[in-house]
This record gives sequence, structure tokens and C-alpha cells, in this order.
Amino acid sequence: MYTLGINSVYHDPAACLVKDGQVLAAAEEERFTHIKHGKRPIPFSTYELPFHAINYCLQEANIRLTDVEHIAYSYDPFLLLGPGGRETELVLPLEPSAHPVAPPWESPWDPLFLSSIVNAPRQLAGGVPLHLQPRFRGFRSQGDYQWHFVEHHLSHAASAFLASPFEDAAVLVLDGRGEKAVTSYSIGHKNGLERLSQVNMPHSLGILYEQVTEYLGFLHSSDEYKVMALASYGKPHYADTFRGLIHITGEGHYTIDKADLKELFGPARLKGGPLEQRHYDIAHSLQVVLEETVLELVTWFQQATGMENLCLAGGVALNCVLNARLRDRGPFRDIWVQPAANDAGTALGAALYIDAQERKSEERRYVMEHAFLGPAFADDEIEQFLRWTHVPYRRLDNIAEEVADILADNQVIGWYQQRMEFGPRALGARSILASPIQAEMQNRLNDIKDREDFRPVAPVVLEEEVANWFVNGSVSPYMLFVYDVDPERAKQIPAVRHIDGTARIQTIRRDQHPLYYDLIKAFQRRTGVPVLVNTSFNTRGEPIVCTPRDAIESFWTSPLNALVIGSFLLQKPREMA
Repeated sequence: MYTLGINSVYHDPAACLVKDGQVLAAAEEERFTHIKHGKRPIPFSTYELPFHAINYCLQEANIRLTDVEHIAYSYDPFLLLGPGGRETELVLPLEPSAHPVAPPWESPWDPLFLSSIVNAPRQLAGGVPLHLQPRFRGFRSQGDYQWHFVEHHLSHAASAFLASPFEDAAVLVLDGRGEKAVTSYSIGHKNGLERLSQVNMPHSLGILYEQVTEYLGFLHSSDEYKVMALASYGKPHYADTFRGLIHITGEGHYTIDKADLKELFGPARLKGGPLEQRHYDIAHSLQVVLEETVLELVTWFQQATGMENLCLAGGVALNCVLNARLRDRGPFRDIWVQPAANDAGTALGAALYIDAQERKSEERRYVMEHAFLGPAFADDEIEQFLRWTHVPYRRLDNIAEEVADILADNQVIGWYQQRMEFGPRALGARSILASPIQAEMQNRLNDIKDREDFRPVAPVVLEEEVANWFVNGSVSPYMLFVYDVDPERAKQIPAVRHIDGTARIQTIRRDQHPLYYDLIKAFQRRTGVPVLVNTSFNTRGEPIVCTPRDAIESFWTSPLNALVIGSFLLQKPREMA
């Protein structure tokens, strides 16, 4: 039985294919279209489906869309369509924005938004781009399959719990918004989920973080991670202001006062404008209060459930500093965060949930041991493209050993190997790698990627070495927790130590990605350091590279020294790089 999961409502559209409980493939649409986050979360874009990601998933299984029995769409519009949930007519004013609605968090564009979602089966049947049609041919909106609208927070919760190593867990979803829920608490057991409680719009911690992101001159629903990085440079001077906005009312519930940030903090920063100390302090204060608030919520959650394990999903769960706070000070013994915790992951969750429901089995057939679920390209395909482009290259005899020499020589490489990662983090398949030994490497990488200079770069470390280099270091394969760099090791890896002394680490075992592991091991033999800088293989405004063409174009249009793509090496003369 094939089940196709689709996320397409807000941002990070994605697709996932599950067969009889096993995840075969998952990918975000942005990797194929080169549109960061796939699209902007506006009503006009609701009709857009992740056709390229769907096509990839079908291609990976060597099937057509007509072979899919169930399609799971990670949003249920009927939760918003009146008391009966089955309205047949919606009215859209000719100029919707000229007609304000109440309550204010609803939108005059909602009729268009909801209609596009309800009509997603028709769009899937009739809107496929011409070059993708072969695998969609014969698919009809009223076909031999079952369409499932799966509530957004249920999709998030399933993405966290059903992919986790736990058979029983508390499941917390924190995001901007779903249909109604903004925070939800569920109990997971085997293949089932039971909703315990939820907080509804407009009281959203995720939206508050988005609003501050926009106030600080960044793009909301996109750049929240920049605010998290900025926070490390500030002081909690405005923490009491944020505390005054958030009111925890008990049993996991809270309210947030509506506030004008300009009245509270002064003029907003313009995009690209200078960063002042108050900007750092606002970011720091927001981060501190977010951590305090969520810690209080999870404390109640653990007491209410008695569970030892916690699963996290939703965009807020990508906040690795928050996750570390919950790990170190929270009441749960173990925390597992699904690596595509953002909306992309709801495609995974919706597919796993419907698969489990339709199989009517409590048997768990999948545990997410890695995130390498995207496209791969064989050496023959890569070399054929290299020959066609007439770029100089050579085949490596021993990839790990030869590339370790390049990295030990302080050169920066693009690393393109095997299946692409699912989720926003590059984890050793589509990465830029460098030595962490010299402090200036951070600025060098930010220059290569055209990034703000306050942003840190992250380390990958051999799993068996993590406790020797990071305080209380433990398994962390998805870069979703920060750890303090061991003070005695800090001088050996200054490039990956953030201003606050932490690093957002990735640990790697050989069974997860043998070549990646072997490379770090070879680097350790040369330098004594089992750590590399690992940052995503992309430049500003571009998604992480997907195809060999993407990798080669990024390499030749940036100051990278070398590209290791499959078994092949491309190098620039040192004076060029």
C-alpha cells in the first residue's frame, strides 16, 4: 500500500511516500524549483502543490500517481468551514483587503485560501507541469484512491512520534498556527495519538517570534533562526516586557497580549540596516522568555502524563537553543526532535499517520535513523554531466583520504554525496565542509555564503568522540541541540564555537553515512581533531543544492576552493579561489 503525504498550505511545501509503514522518500519542493521555502505563505499561493517533490517520490519508488492508494494532505479546511464543516459556497469580495474581518486574526482572503485547499485533488489532477506529466498521467480527481485531509497539528505530532524511537511518548507541537491550534499536547502509544489539550489562535508563541523577526528587519516565516543567533549577542534588558505579554493560565494554556512592537521598543529595523545593541537585546530577551515559557509548559505536560519521553515538532522545535534548555532543565528523560520539524515534516507525518490508520496495525515498521531521504545521483550520471559541461575534473582513488588532505590544507569544499537530506539542515550529503582549527574560518564561510557576520557555523563530530569535545556531549544527529564546547578543547576548534560558548552539533556514526564518517576520521588522523565545520551547500537566497547542476553552478559562482561530487573532484587554482 502506497501513501503519499503532501504539505502545501503555508510554507515549505513537501512530499513524502510511505509503503506499508516504511518511508521510501521525502523532499521539499524548494530543492527542485530554487524558490526558498517553496513559496511565501500568502493566500494566493495556497493552490500551489509540490509537484516536483511528488514526482521525485514517485520516481524513487518507480511508480505512477495512479499506483497510490491514499493521499494525505496535512491540513483540514473543513475545521474552518462553519459549524457543519461542509459549506458549498464561499464569498470573496473583489477587493478582499478593503473588507476587514473579525476576529482580526482571520483574513478576508480566507475564502480563496480555503477553496484552493478543498480543490487540491482537482489541482493535483489538472495542474501538473508539462515536463512532469508522465508519472501523473491518468490520475483523476475522482479516482481509485482515497484523499485524506489530516489536521495540521496531528500531522506535526505524527511526524515527531511515528518516526521516533519511542513506543510511548508525550508529543508537543509548537508552531505559528494550524487550522486553529498553535500549541498542542498529545500522548503517543504505538501507532496512535490522543490529543490531550491545545492552545488556539491568536495566542501563538510562534507568531510572536515571527513578529519580532519582522520587527528586527528579517523575513518572517523564514529568518527566525537569525534572531536565535542574534540573541547570543544581547542582554535580557527587555525580558520583563515580553514576560508581561505572556500569561500562563494553567494546564498547558497561555494567552499573549496583542502589542505594538514599535510602541514597546521604538522604530523597527529596516532590512539591511545597522544592528544596534537594542536589537541584540530584544532578540535575547525574546529567546529567554520563550525558553522560560516553554519550560513551564513542558513541566505541566510531564506531570499531566507521567511520560519519560518527549517528542517535539513544529517550527519552534527548530530552535536548538530552546531544545537544549528543555534537555538540560526540563522534566523529561529523553527528547526526540524530528529533523524536518517545520511544515515540510507534516508531509511525513500525514503519510505515516494515514498509513498506520489504514493498515489498522499497531506494529511500528519505521524509525528515523537518518534524514537521507532525497534524490541521489550515480557516478555515471554525474560524470556524463561533467563531460557535457566541459569543466575540468578528475576521479578520486580514495575519496576520504584525498579530501582530508584538502581540508587539512585549510581549503573549503562543497561536498555532494548520496541521497539529499530531508529538512532544513545539511547533514553531510549536501554540505560545505571546512577545518574548524582556525577562528577566521567562520568569517570566511559567512563571506562565501554571503551571510550576516553574526551567524555561527556548526560542527559535525564523530559520535564516539562527542563527549570528549563538548560538555555532556551526546548523540545529536540532526543539529537540533546546542552543547557547550569543552573549555579545554575550545582553542582547537574556535571556528565552530559561538560567542556564547556553544555549538549546534551534528554527531555521525558510520552506519548513517559511511563516506562522511570516513572523511572525518581521516581528518582526525591528520590533525588530531575529529570535527569538521558543516554548513549547508547553498548561497544567500538559494535553497540547499539538489542536482549535480545545482552543485556545479554554486561552486563556480562562489569562492569555494573545491567540489567533491560523487567520486569526482573539481578544483580551482588557489589564486582564483
